[in-house]
Amino acid sequence: MSLISGKPIFIRLIFLSLASLSIAFLLVSLAASGMPASFYQAMTDMNTSNYLCVKNYDAGASVTESYSDFDHLEKETEINSRSFHPSGIKDDSSRGNATLEARIASSLIGKAHIAWQSKDVKSGPYGRHAVYGLVQEDLIGVLSIERFIHLSSNDSYGFSGTDWLPCS
Repeated sequence: MSLISGKPIFIRLIFLSLASLSIAFLLVSLAASGMPASFYQAMTDMNTSNYLCVKNYDAGASVTESYSDFDHLEKETEINSRSFHPSGIKDDSSRGNATLEARIASSLIGKAHIAWQSKDVKSGPYGRHAVYGLVQEDLIGVLSIERFIHLSSNDSYGFSGTDWLPCS
């Protein structure tokens, strides 16, 4: 009878010694690294994001560049926003000449959202602005993005244009 009751006790002792050994190993490894366990938990639960929105009210243009949930992000963004009022008065309601240019070059592993729109500066009879163009791109994965966006209220002023290479 003592053999039968001795087996479960023996198995329990082995289980408890293995559990305590694994806990001790975990504590020793955390102490050796010098970082608390909460540090590693915070590193794995990070919510990464990078957001940029630029508006030129004189041109009626806006550009949005947003990255989220990324493991890797390298980006280079150049924004040029110009406004020129022929009358020299800043509150002039005429469109004048205004541009918004964005050069976006990025590589990432994660999610990307790139959008731009162009709308009429003056509102219509019901207070709404007519939208001339709206583009939205939502991308997920391993990405390499290159965009040149040029939005203008009047192309006759200072637009240099892009140089296109011929197909060979």
